[in-house]
Amino acid sequence: MAVAEISGIRIPDSRLAREASEFIRETESTLLFDHSTRVYLWGAMAGHRIGVNFDPELLYTAAMFHDVGLTAGFGNSKLRFEVDGANAARDFLRSHGVTEENMQKVWLAIALHTTPGISAHLNPIAALTAEGVMMDLVGAGYDRFTEDQRTAVETAYPRGAYFAEHLLQALYDGLEHRPEVTQGTGLADVMAEKNPHFHRRNFCCLMRNSPWACDDCSNN
Repeated sequence: MAVAEISGIRIPDSRLAREASEFIRETESTLLFDHSTRVYLWGAMAGHRIGVNFDPELLYTAAMFHDVGLTAGFGNSKLRFEVDGANAARDFLRSHGVTEENMQKVWLAIALHTTPGISAHLNPIAALTAEGVMMDLVGAGYDRFTEDQRTAVETAYPRGAYFAEHLLQALYDGLEHRPEVTQGTGLADVMAEKNPHFHRRNFCCLMRNSPWACDDCSNN
């Protein structure tokens, strides 16, 4: 059963939040659902700590949907999984009468959550979603959370043994059929580790071997 409040942070209990939880529980593994809930909690805690005003429903929806693009329903998609998740969240929010402005906030939060250095300069939903994701995955900002906060979150939604390996496998499983969309992102590291036939794209080579290359040589 979901815990209503963890270390002073309440899980939203609106109709929209409950239906988001139900949808994600039915769609994702427990691993991804619990990870997504922790992302919300870390993000909300960070928001309270720095005094940022944010809409808990929107942050919760962004956290819930941020990995849904990895699930079986997108097994034929050739889009980045982040875009699949952003589109799914937008459709969900639209069905609940959420404004275009707020849908866009959530869309950007999910679409950019794996792109470092951008979300922090956007709306609070994007900034806090990215912060929550990076805290849960790699411990970014770990020491900015108190030991009591970390313990409370882990007690309510445990990472479990070998979380990193299980999450890396979930990423690979959701991207195996579309490895090209990971090029130029940190997810290319996942593909390279799991698939010996995957080769990272090299931006320098792309420039030097582009259709412009011969023109560039002749103009020098």
